[in-house]
Amino acid sequence: MRRAAVAIAAGAMAISLAACGSAEESGGSDSTASAAKGDDIKVGLLLPENQTARYEKFDRPLIEQKIKELTNDKATIDYNNAKQDANLQAQQVDTMITNKVDVLILDAVDAKAIKNSVQKAVDAGIKVVAYDRLAEGPISAYTSFDNVAVGKTQGEALLKALGDKATKDSKVVMINGSVTDPNAAMFKEGAHSALDGKVTIAKEYDTKEWKPENANSEMEAAISAVGKNNIAGVYSANDGMAGGIITALKAAGINVPVTGQDAELAAVQRIVTGEQYMSVYKPYAPEATAAAEMAVALAQGKSLDSIAKDKVDSGSAKGIPAVLVPVTSLTKDNINDTVIKDGVYTADEICTGKYKAACDKAGVTG
Repeated sequence: MRRAAVAIAAGAMAISLAACGSAEESGGSDSTASAAKGDDIKVGLLLPENQTARYEKFDRPLIEQKIKELTNDKATIDYNNAKQDANLQAQQVDTMITNKVDVLILDAVDAKAIKNSVQKAVDAGIKVVAYDRLAEGPISAYTSFDNVAVGKTQGEALLKALGDKATKDSKVVMINGSVTDPNAAMFKEGAHSALDGKVTIAKEYDTKEWKPENANSEMEAAISAVGKNNIAGVYSANDGMAGGIITALKAAGINVPVTGQDAELAAVQRIVTGEQYMSVYKPYAPEATAAAEMAVALAQGKSLDSIAKDKVDSGSAKGIPAVLVPVTSLTKDNINDTVIKDGVYTADEICTGKYKAACDKAGVTG
């Protein structure tokens, strides 16, 4: 996998989401282990699904590479993917406990449902780093993006795309993520902060399991309810769903701005052709680096103070040490300066066949 190192100190970019110093603070006692270890550690890595391209293409290899680098290639990494199945992920946590990992990096399918599993891991002496989604339970550390800012970025981009059409009478459809994902609620909050009062939210949906086919059905229902000539734009919480939404819009002969998130290759290509207006580019390298650094530090009994500069609160824990990474609005105008510059994709990967002319027109090079 080609991915250039992103020269950003993840901790320095962090943005505080919550006040610290609570009596319920989980970070204070969990930030160091009872017994120090060397580089010969065992790290568990559980990712939530494989429908979204990012997890297998970026997150997993980046985390594994950094862990190996930090431990002089001596660490053992146990990996599994839950394939969007919360029950399966709970079983995978049990397996990690049985395998006696020293620390667990966990991206929860269902942040609330995983709470008991997190507790079981901690009871077995395993520190848990919540990755990308703020899992419930006594986690020791957390890294993600500023998810409210993600939604706000999407909402502001949609308003920019609408231009003069962004009036209180303009009807926008909102297709949000899954209710089992706490990030989805934060994306929604941020998007509403940008859109409310500026446009009318004509229909709004929470999409089960983030599935594109569910978003497609929701968009078809919205077109039927609102009217094909009355929809000014669509807020889509991520790129996968945007693909399903755009399919429904095209079938109805509708061409309006659609947002996204994750900078998936198919979405970047849709942005080049104008089918999708924007995505949110989330540089996975600093997020993955932070997770690896915190996991290794916890397994080795070291403090997180030099890594995690902020604190966040979950529904069940306070003052969790955190690293939060900022994001960028990805449009046709800055493809060269984002995903190409950072080595996520090459111009040749983006500008294949039918996209070549659109790439040339947009000046996509590199």
